Amino acid sequence: MNVAIIPARGGSERIPLKNIRDFCGKPMLAWSIESALQSRCFARVIVSTDNEEIADVARHYGAEVPFLRPRLLSDAHTGLEAVLWHGVEWLDAAGMDLNYVCCVFATAPFVTSAALRDGLAALERAPLRQFSLSVTSYPFPVQRAVRMTADGGVQPLYPEFMKTRSQDLEGAFHEAGQFFWARPEALRQRLPVYAPGASVPVVIPRWRVQDIDTMEDWAQAELLFRALRTVSDNANCI
Repeated sequence: MNVAIIPARGGSERIPLKNIRDFCGKPMLAWSIESALQSRCFARVIVSTDNEEIADVARHYGAEVPFLRPRLLSDAHTGLEAVLWHGVEWLDAAGMDLNYVCCVFATAPFVTSAALRDGLAALERAPLRQFSLSVTSYPFPVQRAVRMTADGGVQPLYPEFMKTRSQDLEGAFHEAGQFFWARPEALRQRLPVYAPGASVPVVIPRWRVQDIDTMEDWAQAELLFRALRTVSDNANCI
């Protein structure tokens, strides 16, 4: 079977209880749950949380919360690998026969059921890979990045590229923060997603990606989300 695990701890520091804060009419977490359910990829959609309020919201929107994550795995310094390993360990103990596991992020309202299906297909087509990872492109060459200096000035981060034409620079991508699929054994072994040769990319358009760490991010995300839904309603194009 395929299982989705959605990590959603209660201790968000920058935006308290971010996972269940209202986002365009629903708790943020609800959008991830609904996309996972609508994808029809999963026999079970499980939310891993340490918080009863988050657990209640998760159940209301159709996810399972068969366990509460121990406090030891719920602080700001706990790595995602440990949380997923805990979930897989629980599923193994429950006798579940796992084919693939997908980590769907709780704060990813832009994730779509189609992208989740694409991620599964990408990993199925790559038998030597352990993960498929959602990524998106940078809108500007990272080689032209600048940094602020201690004296209030600006310096190029990569001075060797400052005279290179932008069209001659290699394009760069970053993690989209929406999901990744994994073979269960890779999670049991705690293999890093970025281990050499471990992952295949699933490219998400930039206009469907927004990191949400601050209230400014949140406001921008809601504007983009509403705009996309308006376009979708009018043209069925997303």
